[in-house]
Amino acid sequence: MQSMSQPCIARDDIEQAANRIRGYVRETPVIWTEPGAFKTSTSIALKLELLQVTGSFKPRGAFNRILVASVPEVGIVAASGGNHGIAAAHAARRLGYKASIFVPSISSGFKLDRLKEAGAFLHVVGDRYADALAASHQLAQDTGALEVHAYDHPAVLAGAGTMAMEFDRQAPGLDTVLIACGGGGLIGGAAAWYAGRTKIIGVEPERSRALHAALEAGRPVPVSVDGVAADSLGAAQVGDLMFPIAQAYIDQVVLVSDEDIVAAQKALWSEMRLVAEPGGAASLAAVLAGRYKIAAGERVGVVVCGSNAVLA
Repeated sequence: MQSMSQPCIARDDIEQAANRIRGYVRETPVIWTEPGAFKTSTSIALKLELLQVTGSFKPRGAFNRILVASVPEVGIVAASGGNHGIAAAHAARRLGYKASIFVPSISSGFKLDRLKEAGAFLHVVGDRYADALAASHQLAQDTGALEVHAYDHPAVLAGAGTMAMEFDRQAPGLDTVLIACGGGGLIGGAAAWYAGRTKIIGVEPERSRALHAALEAGRPVPVSVDGVAADSLGAAQVGDLMFPIAQAYIDQVVLVSDEDIVAAQKALWSEMRLVAEPGGAASLAAVLAGRYKIAAGERVGVVVCGSNAVLA
């Protein structure tokens, strides 16, 4: 599908972001599964981004956004379902700034505790991410605080793209990479890095399908948000900036059920002893549930992107 406008970031931006955030984030490992693991007949390259600082990929974008900006004395403000807020608060504290974080009531108690531990001024507003986002915009307008958007900013997208830059070096020659999508920051940054050289498959919950709906409509459109992964993949609309990247470089988006996601969480624990939150396990769920069928000889990578959960 051809984009109607030019992507806002390119590989150079991602390389610069990698240099900028080095020392603040981890290079997360890649593990090739044994044939037969997860009841699949082939090896899969798992990018264990759930081992990132703060338990998700989000510090990559948060650090890059803050490091390229002039931060006022009042500090930064961000809206989040949880993971981005934890990352933004961590980055702000590491760099010596105050952080005000807005989250909706659907955020898990575990993530709220992590936010408090990170030293954020925490505000619980409304039922959905969109409510928290509106409140964060208002605070930024009232105080001049630097907005650190969860996904719809070039520096955030470029920072997220550093995950793919690493993955490409650690597991070169992949045919396909599966990435979960909420607002589109991680998959947008990754797709900009691979830039058509590797097939990019988005994975969304059936009950929170913002990118799937946007690609069908030809533009970002609002969707309803629900399900077990709503606190991390529950954006009501994908970012305007990532959408041209999606049109240009994302091959398809597959949908997974809540049951598929929970089964993938359990499989990651039983096979790898990894605790992944629902959003973090969604990309693997697409493979395990057969929503994405691996072709013979296809070299597939799966990004496991978040661990901020307590295993039930």
